[in-house]
Amino acid sequence: MHSFDSPDSPTPNGNSQVAWWKQLSRYHWFVLIVAALGWLFDCLDQQLFILARPAAMAELIPGNKDSDKAQLEKQRKTAGDISTSIFIAGWALGGLIFGMLGDRIGRAKTMMITILLYSLFTGLSSFSMGVWDFALYRFLTGLGVGGEFAVGVALVAEVMPSTARPYALGFLQALSAVGNVSAAFINLGLGLAAEEGLAWSPWRIMFIIGALPALLALLIRRNLKEPEAWQKANSDQVARKQLGSYSELFGNPLYRKHAILGLILGCSGIIGLWSVGFYTPDLIRSVQAPAVRQEVLADLAVKHGQPTIDRIAQVLDKAKEAPSLTADEQGIQKQAEDRIKGRLTRWQSYTSLMINVGAFLGMFGFGILAQRIGRRPTFAICFIAAFLSTVAVFYSLKELWQIFILVPIMGFCQLSLFAGYAIYFPELFPTRLRSTGTSFCYNVGRFVAACGPLIKTFLDSMYEGPDAGRWTGITMSCVFLLGLVILPFLPETRNKPLPE
Repeated sequence: MHSFDSPDSPTPNGNSQVAWWKQLSRYHWFVLIVAALGWLFDCLDQQLFILARPAAMAELIPGNKDSDKAQLEKQRKTAGDISTSIFIAGWALGGLIFGMLGDRIGRAKTMMITILLYSLFTGLSSFSMGVWDFALYRFLTGLGVGGEFAVGVALVAEVMPSTARPYALGFLQALSAVGNVSAAFINLGLGLAAEEGLAWSPWRIMFIIGALPALLALLIRRNLKEPEAWQKANSDQVARKQLGSYSELFGNPLYRKHAILGLILGCSGIIGLWSVGFYTPDLIRSVQAPAVRQEVLADLAVKHGQPTIDRIAQVLDKAKEAPSLTADEQGIQKQAEDRIKGRLTRWQSYTSLMINVGAFLGMFGFGILAQRIGRRPTFAICFIAAFLSTVAVFYSLKELWQIFILVPIMGFCQLSLFAGYAIYFPELFPTRLRSTGTSFCYNVGRFVAACGPLIKTFLDSMYEGPDAGRWTGITMSCVFLLGLVILPFLPETRNKPLPE
């Protein structure tokens, strides 16, 4: 029988006799909180972009009274998809660069650089004048976002007691949902303010708020130490030459296999989330737009009269023979537009909130289940569940109650996979290549995932009509099944020490 004196004492089946959170010292908690905050703010930025994207495209591609409404909406949607692809490509490149730097110059230093980078360019996104400078800022933001994850999970994996590691990494990933929920609340608050009128566009305010995480870098610089495992590898002359080496990663047959198969495993969830799941708020916005518009105009008709509102409705429809409005009517038109945008933003925010309520539970749940039945069986369950729940949402999402029932289930299933990546990828590579290998699997897959929104644009044009987005989402959800094909060829790492 093992003693309780050691907090890391394993039982014969590999589980600690002490609850995982009781195994952590004050410094363990400090590392976990700092890494979690870095990833939380990282996800805050991602979600701010997702929620701000429709409004940003509408302002950056304004159109005029002679513009064809359907063509203008298509142009804005395409520009949003291209901006998303550029952002994801920057994320992938940042993962390659900073994953390598995390092994070469240290986890803590690299984390500080990445947080400063994504904070700076998130803030600059608010000053965009057109689609292309907006896309450039998103690309540069993506560099920092892509680098933060790998160094954060490598840092936590190396510092935590072995039996606490999967739970701590699951907890770290689950807290990312707090960043997403914070973005949704920011979006909701600004949407409510927009209904009353704002001097500055809400999406620009959102990106300025996204610059605040830069303050976290000061805490990292002052108090965070490099893990002992990395310090040991850095002091060894032979190992030091191999730190962050892609030639070493791909020169070793075992690590090459882990990197390539891990990359495909990561692609399955990443494409599914960024090309399908994160378009759910856009879906509910488009589905509810006619009803919200009718509701707002009906409210205004009570006060201003139906004939006046009918004239304004023609202008809102951008009808070719729309009447000229008086100064008073133009004021009512502006009021109607603000209310429509604000209410659609509210629906969009509710959808994002529900995705992330489910995500928090799913990501933490993955760590618990993976430690009980193994990494591969848990991944298999989650891939199947992600596919089925996504199809259900995109096929039927329409009413308010569905946002609070179907969407959290989808968020639970889709984002549980990302806790799996945080737990599993560091267990596939040795210390000298851990950040590099993890980043390769998690971030390089985004080069492939960057094509996802472009494929989505193609499918949207193939599936014509008001339900095109639904059928596109259902078709692309098949990517979750790709992960099932890869799982049998990857190792089971449950109850095994990190490779050294």
